[in-house]
Amino acid sequence: MNQAPSARATRLAGLVEALAGASVLVVGDVMLDRYVYGYVERISPEAPIPVLRVARETTMPGGAGNVARNLAALGGRPHLVAAVGDDAAGRELGSLVADMTADLVQVPGRPTTVKTRYIAERQQLLRADAEDGQALTGAHQRALIEAATAALEGVAAVVLSDYGKGVLGGPVLSALIAAAGKRDTPVVVDPMGEDYGVYRGADLLTPNRRELQRAAGMEVSDVAGLIAAARKVIAECGVGGVLATRGGEGMTLVPATGEATHLPTMALEVFDVSGAGDTVVAALACALAAGVPLLDAVELANLAAGIVVGKVGTAVARAEELKAAALRRERETSEAKVMTLDALLERAEGWRRRGRRIAFTNGCFDLLHPGHVSLLEQAKAACDRLIVGLNTDASARVLKGPGRPVQSETARATVLASLASVDAVVLFAEPTPLTLIEAIRPEVLVKGADYALDQVVGADIVQGYGGKILLARLEEGHSTTATIARIAD
Repeated sequence: MNQAPSARATRLAGLVEALAGASVLVVGDVMLDRYVYGYVERISPEAPIPVLRVARETTMPGGAGNVARNLAALGGRPHLVAAVGDDAAGRELGSLVADMTADLVQVPGRPTTVKTRYIAERQQLLRADAEDGQALTGAHQRALIEAATAALEGVAAVVLSDYGKGVLGGPVLSALIAAAGKRDTPVVVDPMGEDYGVYRGADLLTPNRRELQRAAGMEVSDVAGLIAAARKVIAECGVGGVLATRGGEGMTLVPATGEATHLPTMALEVFDVSGAGDTVVAALACALAAGVPLLDAVELANLAAGIVVGKVGTAVARAEELKAAALRRERETSEAKVMTLDALLERAEGWRRRGRRIAFTNGCFDLLHPGHVSLLEQAKAACDRLIVGLNTDASARVLKGPGRPVQSETARATVLASLASVDAVVLFAEPTPLTLIEAIRPEVLVKGADYALDQVVGADIVQGYGGKILLARLEEGHSTTATIARIAD
């Protein structure tokens, strides 16, 4: 039996809801994160290196852009201020952040930072970086400072995301910290380099253990050493506190005055730490902007970090995931199996990186009967993870006619998610699941044997990239329509 959440967990979950609409200014180094996925089948005849057969590519905002993405995922309202080049990558970044408030200062002649990762199956083969780390100069610095200080009037917290790419160089840091201080707006910094004195006046720095060790110039081999290093940075650099992340050991908050607080890791599984620091500063700043007390804000940031390290690549923690984590629900419970397409694609990517084979089937599943159960069990036997596409009430009504479905989409999704054979449920409103199939790219596509191969929606797509089609045998005498007819009689 599931244990009821504690009063503390319930309160934290309530604080997640308070993040909605919290306004945060994000200033710093933005970059384009590009992931190139494929398969290695041979070694190059030109050199002893693998040949990657490219299957697909994805791009997303990284650095300060990923901080903004995390803020939006948590329900906050980010205002991003950064610099990009007058190039294709800069224009692509602009389109990727078009759904949020963003001031991107264009710097002709300076390339937009691009990090390209080449991945075969579960292995990253290579990362290629294109960048210019020189500090902005003259008019471009002034343009960035003007955009950021103007944005300060509409925000309740500031994140300075420093990746050492030059955007926060020169007078930019001191000008922004001073401007925020005049408005009593808290400033959270994801720091870079060894001289943390450049962040003087900031409220909180969020280095990891290795970064803190370099900045303090002293060994950080245990908790006592970490606290001593943090206090040295606070005293010498004039900052309000340090939140040191300690990887699998959690994080430690060291304020300028008072005792240190240790939080254990909340990760169920650590798979990829890419962008975890961005998630921490985003959750922390979002909570502070919403008026959440510092210790609670740190706990929410710790929960968010625990979520994102279980995902692949430059990922985000969403408000619903954070709320579930606060209530101490396992991420594979039936509640968490029902998810949006974006969340599902992140989960599916993680499964694939672990070598899991994915199958997909779909339907209305109005009144679950033995025929449905048999189909789902056959589908699961052909894969490691089974995703079920479920028609919304509106699309089920189009397919089945007036009076259907008998059960709401929420009820149908909950019942499906309770089955051990089902690993994820995603709703779709379109007449067919073609869009889902194109996005998920399952290794196995499953339909009932009452369909001919040329009648299976998406079969040509799945077979085109080497996937398989499974026509599951049917259980005689089981039909939702027939069951409803018998009830009506």
